[in-house]
Amino acid sequence: MPVSLLRFMPVFLVLMYVMTAAGVPSAWAAPEGSGLPLPRFVSLRANEVNMRTGPGVQYPVEWVYSRQKLPMEVIAEYRTWRKVRDWQGTQGWIHQSMLDGRRTIVITGNTRTLRFGADVKSAPVAQMETGVVAHLLECPGANSWCKVESEGHEGWLRRVEFWGVQRNEIIK
Repeated sequence: MPVSLLRFMPVFLVLMYVMTAAGVPSAWAAPEGSGLPLPRFVSLRANEVNMRTGPGVQYPVEWVYSRQKLPMEVIAEYRTWRKVRDWQGTQGWIHQSMLDGRRTIVITGNTRTLRFGADVKSAPVAQMETGVVAHLLECPGANSWCKVESEGHEGWLRRVEFWGVQRNEIIK
């Protein structure tokens, strides 16, 4: 190593130590994650969940969610922290213990009609307002319909009527 670069080695090592101690992700160390595919959808486990600006408790809380089961899209991982995006596009970091693998969706746009079958001509089961959260039961095959359940009502919605699944995702 050239002598000019050796002068900066102690500064570099101190900087790397400080960054590691602070929980700052390093480009040189691959952060362990869950090994699950990204992006993927999860839901909030509790009625109060903090979203932080970075992956650690030392980062400020940017948002507090007060709605259990709200769907979140995991877009990155760093150790036990998940970078998520909500249905309105807000992004931040949530600890994995506050996330649940059970799938939910949230109704978007106008009031939506939950149908008995996967067809626009199928009988209506219920009307669902924007922001209603429902359990995702299945999204079979390439059709654009998914089966959901909310407050005892089970039926079918088109994927364009809610947020919480990937475009071509199949769920059985």
